[in-house]
Amino acid sequence: MIRELHETRGFHSPRITGKPRIHSGVFTRRVKSVGQGALLNWNLLVDISQIQNWNLDRIVEELFTIFRGSTVAKTFWIWAGIAVLSLVPSVGWCQEKGFRAGAFAQNVSPTKFPISVNGGMADRLATKIHDPLHARCLVLDDGATKIALVVCDSCMVPRDVCDKANGLASQKTGIPASNILISATHTHTAPTLTHVFQSPPDEDYKEFLVSKIAEGIVAAHARLEPAKIGFGVGKDPTQVFNRRWKVKEGSSLLVDPFGKGTDKVRMNPGRQHGDLIEPAGPIDPDVSLLSVQTLAGKPLAIYANYSLHYVGGVPELSADYFAMFAERMRELVGGDKSFLGVMSNGTSGNINNVNFADKGPGAQKSGEQARIVAESVAKAAYSAYQKITYNNQPKLSAQVRELVLGVRKPTPPEIERAEALLTKAKEAGRKVLVGLPEIYANETVAMAKYPDKVSALVQVLRVGDTTILAAPCEIFVEIGLAMKKGRPNLFTVSLANGYAGYLPTPEHHALGGYETWRARSSFLEEQASVRIQAAWSEMLK
Repeated sequence: MIRELHETRGFHSPRITGKPRIHSGVFTRRVKSVGQGALLNWNLLVDISQIQNWNLDRIVEELFTIFRGSTVAKTFWIWAGIAVLSLVPSVGWCQEKGFRAGAFAQNVSPTKFPISVNGGMADRLATKIHDPLHARCLVLDDGATKIALVVCDSCMVPRDVCDKANGLASQKTGIPASNILISATHTHTAPTLTHVFQSPPDEDYKEFLVSKIAEGIVAAHARLEPAKIGFGVGKDPTQVFNRRWKVKEGSSLLVDPFGKGTDKVRMNPGRQHGDLIEPAGPIDPDVSLLSVQTLAGKPLAIYANYSLHYVGGVPELSADYFAMFAERMRELVGGDKSFLGVMSNGTSGNINNVNFADKGPGAQKSGEQARIVAESVAKAAYSAYQKITYNNQPKLSAQVRELVLGVRKPTPPEIERAEALLTKAKEAGRKVLVGLPEIYANETVAMAKYPDKVSALVQVLRVGDTTILAAPCEIFVEIGLAMKKGRPNLFTVSLANGYAGYLPTPEHHALGGYETWRARSSFLEEQASVRIQAAWSEMLK
């Protein structure tokens, strides 16, 4: 396209040549101006994310500054202002802003090996990547408010990583840090980011992940385009099972690492054990999903939520079933390579994929069970997807609240017992602790150094009539079900904006079991779930 402005007062008009081009978030247009025989070639490069909210006065002021030192400054700023008017339709100025969305999957696979992998009682070292790890980023903008949803292929993402990534992304996009939700999938085959049991965090990877999460949010923001969004809920009760079981009194299954003998339930008790009575809680079969499309109906992204801890049976490093689900959804909805599939972790603190009441599927190939789960959950999600109605003018909002929660600290006798166990292990020459008593003795000594109180960030996001709750814990399923009661368009994201261990209800604390055993993976006060639910409820009013 070529536009030429007529000559005025003896000066040659600026000539705006070429079609506007957008690449990598940068807007480029060439303007040629001839004034008093001088040729001025002007390349205007402006970051759209910085100027999309400028008014016309600001734009002209910036252009005048650019041309202040040129020989044609006395007249050219007028033509520059006119030229800007031709730019306005290209980026949507002077038009009512509608809902927009942008999505991007940022590769966060490590580049240095070997690297620590947590998720077990002992550390593991990965030497290669089985399948890529990503930070899957979705940015939404209603014209007044922007939010970002990020799901990382990590076991857990600590608060310092989230805060640093939020800060960087906020600086570059203008999205308030309080409007960014960063969560972990809880894959157990990803690099260690926070000290859990005998796996130390990899500090280099932590810094690497900070920059990559921020890059992903910026990239998704740069891809904002007019869109519409809808919410749906599928059901898949076939892949979720409560992993805490009530067992017969006096059973050998009721052992704990502290020698107290007060537990009444056992996590992962083994299939068809003779002492099993019944699961100690319910499941949540919901497969919740936000579907985002262009105004023309092209699939852009699906942000899903399912209350399943993880699947496993995959080698390091792997994104587990979460990535398999994302790819299967792309196939089902007919998305192109830019389509973003996302599976966030719901309230799965006491839920896994193992039915301990049956004998199991027998021997399986690596990754086979994860593929079975991904296919089943994707089909349930697709069934709901086909019934979704869309809104191209949803309103967005975000709220956060810092809660100061108590920490369950060990008593002096418990510390003394733990130190004795660790001394004995050291005298035996063991660098890797063996058995639950030794491992939890190490946790007890670590917890003795913890502060008496910690801060936890809880969050509420609204996308139209859909509500997303978030907290930095491995949240028990009963909590998610309670928050959904009477709120059909609500789901909860666990392991969000930090890591504060398991979140059992007070009733489950009374039952005991692994998820309640005091450690760096379970340390909040017994009333923490009550206080978090109360905070969410207040924020929803």
